[in-house]
Amino acid sequence: MSFASQNFSPEIVRALTECGYEKLTPIQAQAIPHARRGSDILANAQTGTGKTAAFSLPIIQQILEKPKSRGRFNVRALILAPTRELAAQIAQNIAEYTKYTDLKTAAIYGGTKMSSQERTLEKGVDILVATPGRLIEHVDLKNVSLANIEFLVFDEADRMLDMGFITDMRKVMGEVNTNPQIMMFSATSSKQMNALASDILRKPKRIMVDRENTTADTVSHVVYPVDQERKRELLSELIGKKNWKQVLVFVNYKETANELVKELKKDGIKAVLCHGDKAQSARRRALDEFKEGKARVMVATEVAARGLDIQALPHVVNFDMPFLAEDYVHRIGRTGRAGLKGHAISFVSKEEELTLVQVEQLIGQRIHRVQLLGYEPANRDAFVQKMNTKAAFKDRKGRTNNPTEQQSSSERRVRLRQAIKGKAKITTLKK
Repeated sequence: MSFASQNFSPEIVRALTECGYEKLTPIQAQAIPHARRGSDILANAQTGTGKTAAFSLPIIQQILEKPKSRGRFNVRALILAPTRELAAQIAQNIAEYTKYTDLKTAAIYGGTKMSSQERTLEKGVDILVATPGRLIEHVDLKNVSLANIEFLVFDEADRMLDMGFITDMRKVMGEVNTNPQIMMFSATSSKQMNALASDILRKPKRIMVDRENTTADTVSHVVYPVDQERKRELLSELIGKKNWKQVLVFVNYKETANELVKELKKDGIKAVLCHGDKAQSARRRALDEFKEGKARVMVATEVAARGLDIQALPHVVNFDMPFLAEDYVHRIGRTGRAGLKGHAISFVSKEEELTLVQVEQLIGQRIHRVQLLGYEPANRDAFVQKMNTKAAFKDRKGRTNNPTEQQSSSERRVRLRQAIKGKAKITTLKK
């Protein structure tokens, strides 16, 4: 099915053609018709499947069909994303889709000056892409009004909940006085996200492209058992011996990232950093160097797991296994995109065996183990056998998202819908 068959305006079709878009992806084929009809949507699809076009193109088309003059501080469509990188990527994509229209798109997120964002917002925008925290700052300062929005999108909604943005998400809903079309997109599912969807969506169309919490078929998975203190050495050896040219490496802590980059450089491997302590401009430069091949490795914390669009990225390495099994899906979603082959490599110490078990249960497959000669972990088999005899190991669940409110689902639904209509304010959770 082609984009030209979806009755988009000639301006949109022209832009999509220049972007190289031809056939709709499965998520686009299922979501676009429902979104064009104005239905609320709850969609689960693995990362890298074209979700941005799935929710943004119908919004763009509907705005073009009902042109309005921009009011000061006014917004017609709001798209919320959990990270700066994802917000910037979404805004860039939408700018490409609307290049032959007069629609105005803006992105606001932390790490950039409030004053420049304020000037942009004052003139009014058609489509605003924002991270929750920075948006609330502007709302509190009266720099933007959400009262009349017509479209609201929560992209990577599961990640926003896991990052603690539930309060901000509910506050956003409380600022809306209309009944906007609402779409929630995510790669994974959770009880809390489903409860939130039940609260705010009106008879949503449920779309599931793949089994929830699955990974792309184009990604091959492998695990290297190794002691924690030998992971850096193993990474350098694999990069050198296998001649990996472009490797995105995930770690759990900023300190680990800093140290790893230093050690890789000592081994003659050019590496760059991407984590929360780095300024937005520094993170952007690091990503550009990595994309352009000036750096062979980019070491990142979870902040980079969403929103990074690196074409044909061949290798993602979990230097540390993620704290939350679902984050494995998000991390490796940076490779194997658009039908291309990708490789997900995980270094697993004996202390991380529990996480590995949880990941395998989540994705529904056993990951192939490779024991590299000279890197055999000490006493691993004895440790695993011992842990498997304990119920706490076998039955333990991964870390959950934020706890749900102590209200019943029906109570939450009533209060949220009232808030949307401007009849009541929402009592938000305390941080």
